[in-house]
Amino acid sequence: MSNCDQIITGFDLWYLKLPVVSARDHGIGRVDGSCEVIVLRLTAEGGAEGFGEASPWSVFTGSPEASFAALDRYIRPHVLGRKVADRAGIMADAARAVAHCTEAKAALESALLDLEGHIRGQPVYDLLGGKTRDTIPLSVSLANPDWAQDRELLTRLQSDGVRIVKLKTGFAGPEFDMMRLEAMARDFQDFSVRVDYNQGLSVADASAQVRAVAALHPDFIEQPVGAVHFDAMAALRSQIDVPLLADESVFGPEDLARAVREDICDGVSIKIMKSAGLTRAQKTARLAANHGLSAYGGDMFEAGLAHLAGAHMIAATPEITLGCEFYQARYYLREDILEAPFPCEGGVVTLPGTPGLGIRPDIGKLDHYSLGKARAA
Repeated sequence: MSNCDQIITGFDLWYLKLPVVSARDHGIGRVDGSCEVIVLRLTAEGGAEGFGEASPWSVFTGSPEASFAALDRYIRPHVLGRKVADRAGIMADAARAVAHCTEAKAALESALLDLEGHIRGQPVYDLLGGKTRDTIPLSVSLANPDWAQDRELLTRLQSDGVRIVKLKTGFAGPEFDMMRLEAMARDFQDFSVRVDYNQGLSVADASAQVRAVAALHPDFIEQPVGAVHFDAMAALRSQIDVPLLADESVFGPEDLARAVREDICDGVSIKIMKSAGLTRAQKTARLAANHGLSAYGGDMFEAGLAHLAGAHMIAATPEITLGCEFYQARYYLREDILEAPFPCEGGVVTLPGTPGLGIRPDIGKLDHYSLGKARAA
């Protein structure tokens, strides 16, 4: 049997702890030593496989334990025994089966698309409407509390052809933020610089600090205050002439509609992990563009498998115009989980043209880094 009427017979999970190269401080939290992700494998009765990754962060989208449980206990019964072709129905049932857990749902849709792509012999971007670009500009985030190490990374990025960076701010005080921004303007003038607070500022402190950063003219300033502070975001937007972007305030189309009504931003970060999948991420980006907002492809603490899913989504979504942040696999993990390197060279991500997501995870690496597994009964 070779068509998408095949039944899904396998549903396997790995809970991974992946070592990272350095500490990273963001406005709302710190990552050090490792990050944790969940990998899902779906198998069809004809033997084809599809993979997806859930990449949560406990202070942002949720915990890896919650993603694992959502997939294993609540979503699994709505997948096994269903036809591969019933992707939309499976996703609708998963949305009703467990609240939130957006990363788990992103992993599910990624795996369903990967599986369908392998059966049809098509890349995932074709299943999402067709490829609209061959490459995606790569942005790398700087968040090391040791500035000397980030300077070394900047030198490496220069030699690799990367020319977009995003400075994580708001975790060590305005003096540290301004010192790094001024050093980059002086010593690394060939980079386009973006600034991201990750909700790191209080409403009381935000105005003065954001206006000081805006005076240095970064490409944009992202999410200075907490996600719920729509009024403060709107006020900040009116005070600066640099684009203000929303991330944590906008998870999906519903939040985007409110953001537009309340005029809180000039653009949005689109992430499949917070949107609960690739198709909802596309919907969010298109709604943003319809209202004159820009968008870029953000990431969580991801491995290459999630990067691939996000890259296929962006390739099929021309409304996302500000590049992507799929750098973790190359520049942050000590070892990625894919069988071949995630394809970013010369400052851009290049989409594989092979079926599905294009590159499989290395099962040996999944087993090596696994803290726990769950197999189909």
